[in-house]
Amino acid sequence: MIDSDGFRPNVGIIICNDQQRLFWGRRVGQNAWQFPQGGIRADEVPIEAMYRELEEEVGLRPCQVEVLGYTRRWLRYRLPKRFIRRHCGPVCIGQKQIWFMLRVNCGEQAFCLDHTEKPEFDAWRWVKYWQPLREVVYFKRHVYLQALEELAPLVYPDGVPERRDCPSGQVGLLGHGHR
Repeated sequence: MIDSDGFRPNVGIIICNDQQRLFWGRRVGQNAWQFPQGGIRADEVPIEAMYRELEEEVGLRPCQVEVLGYTRRWLRYRLPKRFIRRHCGPVCIGQKQIWFMLRVNCGEQAFCLDHTEKPEFDAWRWVKYWQPLREVVYFKRHVYLQALEELAPLVYPDGVPERRDCPSGQVGLLGHGHR
């Protein structure tokens, strides 16, 4: 499902724990890290897609998280030209995403990265709030910044930490969900 502008509707999922750390997943077989995300099917609304993707990619069910909020509008990123498949239609030039902020209310043992036949992630860790901006692939960085800035007050109601608060060497704790 691609809109008339060439963007695929998608959801992004940011999961925080009670220490205000964020779930950060490593894509299978790559040294590339990102938040869970996935496409919205024609018969779904964004929150339904979010719960489906959450279970497929992380193994968590709706009762194991609390939805703190979501972005007010679609956030868009364009794919680099080398990733655009022009030989199949309709042409997808990027993604438009609704981002959800969730708080996990279960233990780390509930995370399951191989819940499906084709897992998205093979490892995960908890990271400081702004760290993903340093590690995500460059063409998604501005969308991550928009989502993190808009949703930060949900995690930090008493004041959002400055972005310089996250030294690049700080990688967080390795979660139990890795294989």
